Amino acid sequence: MILRGRPAITLWGPGRRQGMTTSQLVLSLVLATMVFSVALELRLEDFRRVAQQPRAVVCGLIPQFILLPVGTWAATLVLDLPPNVEVAMILVASCPGGSLSNVITHFGRGNTALSVSVSAVASLIALVATPLNFAWMVAANPATADWLKQLEIDPSGIWLSLLFLLAVPMALGLLVAAQAPGVTQRIRKPLANFSLFALLAFIVIGLVKERQLLTLGLLPTLLIVVLHNASGLFFGWITSLAFGVSERDRRAVMIEGGMQNSGLALGIIAVQFHSDLGMVVIASLWGIWHIVSGLALAFYWRHKDARSAH
Repeated sequence: MILRGRPAITLWGPGRRQGMTTSQLVLSLVLATMVFSVALELRLEDFRRVAQQPRAVVCGLIPQFILLPVGTWAATLVLDLPPNVEVAMILVASCPGGSLSNVITHFGRGNTALSVSVSAVASLIALVATPLNFAWMVAANPATADWLKQLEIDPSGIWLSLLFLLAVPMALGLLVAAQAPGVTQRIRKPLANFSLFALLAFIVIGLVKERQLLTLGLLPTLLIVVLHNASGLFFGWITSLAFGVSERDRRAVMIEGGMQNSGLALGIIAVQFHSDLGMVVIASLWGIWHIVSGLALAFYWRHKDARSAH
């Protein structure tokens, strides 16, 4: 049974909207450390190559802001789901990719510089595209039209996330790699292992945090999330084929297409929709599952590369 109605739980209290909780601070530090570890294996030349081929960046943006949102809207017109579930699907599809996509792409031996570039550009585009996509899709669906609200995203929040979770640790990692190659060599592998451990920990913590929702009645909702996420990966794959990009670029585009910023979606749900339970469940399951599917792809690609090497 798909959950409906107002929530029995609240993820954010009214007085906590402006501050950062201890868990959010720890998560932010972990994400920044993971981005730093990825940057240790990058060079400025990687970004210069991406800048010389903006076509690959455009390829990575199309699944995020066109194909997945429009495909999700079309699916909600066909499926007979509760309005709050359909609205949550549309909201997640309207959000840009998250910081974890860079780490997953790097682990899967995709083009990390392209992934970082797409994430940075997507975060800026999201200031306009996320509210716009969400508004017209909800309004154009008769079942969700009554749910239409004026969606407001604080630009400073996205700018700060972009600065402290991506730009600063990425710049520090590039600087250390260039200026202290000896130090880089010593810390690169331990930090890479930490990144993998952290990704697995996110899955476990997410399951524990949402354990009260993990019942057999949740399976239909989980199936929706799995298929929704798979469609994002598929749109990334088909777009990269259409653009004729390289194998490493294709991996980056697929991950960017299938890893949405569910944390941003949860924040919007808390503020704009009073933590509606059906919406919270969709966004929370997305946050867990897209790491699972991303890691599964990354392991597959690494295994594929290992077989090719032999």
